Amino acid sequence: MMEGLSTYTVPADAGGQRVDALLAALTGESRSTTASWCAGGLVTLNGQTVGKSVKPAAGGTLTVDVPAPAAPLGIVAERVDGMGILFDDDDFVVVDKPVGVAAHPSPGWVGATVVGALAGAGYRISTSGAPERVGIVHRLDVGTSGAMVVAKTEHAYTALKRAFKERTVEKQYHALVQGLPDPLTGTIDAPIGRHPAHDWKFAVMEDGRPSITHYSVIEAFGKASLVEVQLETGRTHQIRVHFSALRHPCAGDLTYGADPRLAADLGLTRQWLHASRLAFEHPRTGERVEVPSPFPMDLQYALDALSSGAA
Repeated sequence: MMEGLSTYTVPADAGGQRVDALLAALTGESRSTTASWCAGGLVTLNGQTVGKSVKPAAGGTLTVDVPAPAAPLGIVAERVDGMGILFDDDDFVVVDKPVGVAAHPSPGWVGATVVGALAGAGYRISTSGAPERVGIVHRLDVGTSGAMVVAKTEHAYTALKRAFKERTVEKQYHALVQGLPDPLTGTIDAPIGRHPAHDWKFAVMEDGRPSITHYSVIEAFGKASLVEVQLETGRTHQIRVHFSALRHPCAGDLTYGADPRLAADLGLTRQWLHASRLAFEHPRTGERVEVPSPFPMDLQYALDALSSGAA
């Protein structure tokens, strides 16, 4: 929820419920959060301040003065230039994550994070999840840009987590891969596990976790091909590992075998990989939500260089 006054009418079928439970159902916040509002004198019923255990009758008017959000425990609020907002409502926010920004803090990471940027911008984030990754229901690699959803309420966190687990979220990516994949449209069904020699990399391995990537070539440039990708699973580095295993690594992805000369010709300092669209059922209304993310400037520059023959 956004800070400030919010007013609700007690539904006909909700009369007699405790205020904290009723507000949790109406707002999607946790019951501990709504109880804290009551304890802080921020909730009124028909104009009178009430405690969490009061049971209002149907038709009553509940008003909440939602306080300004504080950065979650362990999260450092920060300003992150270049991180846009693609979709924003009371339940979740979809950010346009720039390259070089991590989803959340982790051991050894000293750069910017999505949760830190949202906290710095005054967004309320769900408190569900580990302390350093509150609200995070899925992640993008530091070197991958694009659409990423973060839950604001506990209900949205639970619903979106379930949707990702049950694979009902459509995750569309675009990748520029070296050469021309054969066939032009196909499915890569190959298990992925941690690399046996380099624990910071991943590889196709017999004893890895099931990993399925669907792809279709959109445009062929000779040296590289623009590919539309749909993920059925969501393993770390999945697209990068799968196309590397096909000997068509993402352009600029030196970690997984890309040609550094092509990367230099295209002006790439990272892998050409972008989360271009998310589509899912709204956790509260049930309506379909589709959020696209345009290619950032460095990726578009590489495409333009290929199209013009400059690369």
